Amino acid sequence: MNWTQYIALFYDIIEGRNTETPYDKEVYTNYVALNNSRQNRWLKRGEISNDLRMGIEKISEPLDWILITEPWCGDAAHNCPFIYLASELNEKITLKINLRDGEDSLIQNYLTNGTSMSIPILVVRDADGNDLFVWGPRPKAAQEIVNQQKTDESKTFEEKKIELQEWYNKNKGEDVHSELVQLLKSIG
Repeated sequence: MNWTQYIALFYDIIEGRNTETPYDKEVYTNYVALNNSRQNRWLKRGEISNDLRMGIEKISEPLDWILITEPWCGDAAHNCPFIYLASELNEKITLKINLRDGEDSLIQNYLTNGTSMSIPILVVRDADGNDLFVWGPRPKAAQEIVNQQKTDESKTFEEKKIELQEWYNKNKGEDVHSELVQLLKSIG
C-alpha cells in the first residue's frame, strides 16, 4: 500500500468502515483516532532537517523504503510522518507501507532483539531487493526510555505513555532525522 492508502485506512477505521481485528475493539479505534491526530500534527508542522534533506537529495539510485507499521501504534504516529516527508524529497525513493498485522507482513524478518514485533520498522532496499539498512522501532533515546520503563514499577502504564509522548513532543523528530542521516551515509 502507498502512503495515501495508509492515511485512508485511518479514516476507514475511525469511521467504522474497517472493523477487522483488532479494529473491532473500541480501544483500538480510540488509539487510531489519537494517532491520526498526532500524525497529522507532524505532517503539518514537522520539518525535515537540513542534514537529512541533503542526505536524501544525494540519493542517485532507486530505493524502496518499506515501512512496517499499523495505525494503532503510538510510536508510528510520531515517526512515520517524518519518514514519509523525507521520502517525498527524492523521486528515486518509493515508499511502501507494509502492515505488521497483515497477511503479507514482513515483520517476522525484522524482529526487534530477535523476538519482538515492534514497529515502526523502516527497511531500505536497493533496486535488486537487497536490504541496505533497517531502522526502528523508535529513535535510540526513546528506546532507552522504554527500556528503563520496563523495570520501573513506580509508574503506571499511563504515566509511562505520557513520559514517552512528552519526549516525542520535545524531540520534534530530530533523533529520527539524525539516525536516518547516519544510515544514509553508511550506504554512500
